Amino acid sequence: MDRKVKVYIGFDHREEIAWQVCKHSILRHSRQDVAIYPLNIRMLRELGLYTRPPDTKASTEFSLTRFLSPYLAAHEGWTIFADCDFLFTTDIHNVVDNLDKNAAVSVVKHDYTPVNAIKMDGKTQAVYPRKNWSSFMVFDHSHEAVNRLLPKVVNYESPAYLHRFSWLDDDMIGDLPLSWNFLVGEYPRPEVPPNAIHFTNGGPWFAELPDGDYANLWRAERALYLESTTPHRNTA
Repeated sequence: MDRKVKVYIGFDHREEIAWQVCKHSILRHSRQDVAIYPLNIRMLRELGLYTRPPDTKASTEFSLTRFLSPYLAAHEGWTIFADCDFLFTTDIHNVVDNLDKNAAVSVVKHDYTPVNAIKMDGKTQAVYPRKNWSSFMVFDHSHEAVNRLLPKVVNYESPAYLHRFSWLDDDMIGDLPLSWNFLVGEYPRPEVPPNAIHFTNGGPWFAELPDGDYANLWRAERALYLESTTPHRNTA
């Protein structure tokens, strides 16, 4: 693979450990260098790139800043966005294999009704067309339509316009296998862990949530991350 991959992970100050574990899982499985950046709303506001007023209905701080990812990347390769509540079990570079060459962005095209009416933070679970399509996106910068996502679009268009991909023609949206955005609790658990496990209904970092599918894998990844941040004493 010759074209560079940049990864942007949504950052929410309430779920920093989820961001750290997601990043760690990507780095641990990657066979080559990968650039990973946090989508930090405070930093984006300081830079003047995100100017929308606070949205009390948004379930995360990166609900709309995710659409700034290709603009921030400013390169000629692929840009990947992922929510922070993901856990990767394989090399993220593999997702660009066999992409639709005509697609500006590729996503898992979920068609489902959420099993829970209330989200993990107590907010109402919104149901809308193309729900969760934008939680994992692969942008191809060789497609001219990717350049449409300028800050002025992200700052002034409606959330529905952005999340429903109204800035693209339908034939510009490529289809990824379900394994690249597997919604825990929304689909039957497969025998083999998916490539990208998405704890969309809340993950093991929320103490009040019961253990669910793949919680053990997330905790194992967290343990590896914490170990990597702990200074080792020299006992020699």
